[in-house]
Amino acid sequence: MAEIPSYQDKQFGSMVRAALWLVTEVGEGNIFTKAQLREAFPEVAQIDRRLRDLRDHGWRIDTSRDDPSLLQQEQRFVIRGADVWIPGKSKAPKHKASLTAAQRAKVLQDDNHLCRSCGIGAGEAYEDGGGIELAKLNVSRRKVLNSDGSVEHQLVTECKRCGTGGGADREVDLGALLELVEALAPLEQRLFAKWIDADQRSFSPIEKVWGIYRTLPEESRAAVAQAIDDMTG
Repeated sequence: MAEIPSYQDKQFGSMVRAALWLVTEVGEGNIFTKAQLREAFPEVAQIDRRLRDLRDHGWRIDTSRDDPSLLQQEQRFVIRGADVWIPGKSKAPKHKASLTAAQRAKVLQDDNHLCRSCGIGAGEAYEDGGGIELAKLNVSRRKVLNSDGSVEHQLVTECKRCGTGGGADREVDLGALLELVEALAPLEQRLFAKWIDADQRSFSPIEKVWGIYRTLPEESRAAVAQAIDDMTG
C-alpha cells in the first residue's frame, strides 16, 4: 500500500490536504469539530468549503443536519472516497461540470422559480436562527434512479437553505414513485394529474381545517373536540 502523504504538504491543494487530514488525523467513523478543522488549516480562508467539495468524489461527511446525534459544531467523517491526492483522481465527475447561464435560466423557468424541496420562491422571507432571511434559489443536481436501473443526474431548482447539509446527496427513486402512482385508484390518478397540471396541490376544506387544528395548543384542541362532540352528538 502506497504511503499516504502529509496533510501539511503544501504542494497539494486545500481540498486534497483536507482529505489527507481526515484520513491521517481523524479517521473514518470519528467526529471532529469546525474549530479543529480551522486550527489544522489556519492559512486557508475557506477550508469548510474545500472539505464539502470532497463529497463530489465519494467522500461522506455528515453534519448535524444529516445526523441528529451530532452537535451543531460537530461533523463525522463517515466514508473515505477517491484518493484525491493521486494524480487524476481529483477531477470532478462529469455531472459536476459548470452550468451555462442559459441552462440555469431554463431550469429556473421550468421549475416556476420555486424550490422543488420546500416550495419557497426567490426573495420570500423565512426564519433562520431567530432572524429573517430572504430565500435564494440555486440550481442543483439530483441523482435519479430510473425504472430500468440506470442512474442519471438531473437539474433541479433548490433554495440555499434546502441545499445546505448534504442536499446535493439526495436521491430520487423514480421507478418506485411510478409504481406508487400506478397503484392509485383511477379517481386518485386523475386528481394527481390535476395537481401536476397546476404544479400545486389543492386542499379540500376539511384538510385546511385539519392543518389549522394541528397548530393549536392543547387547550384549544380540547375546545375544538368539545365543539365537534356538541355538533355531532
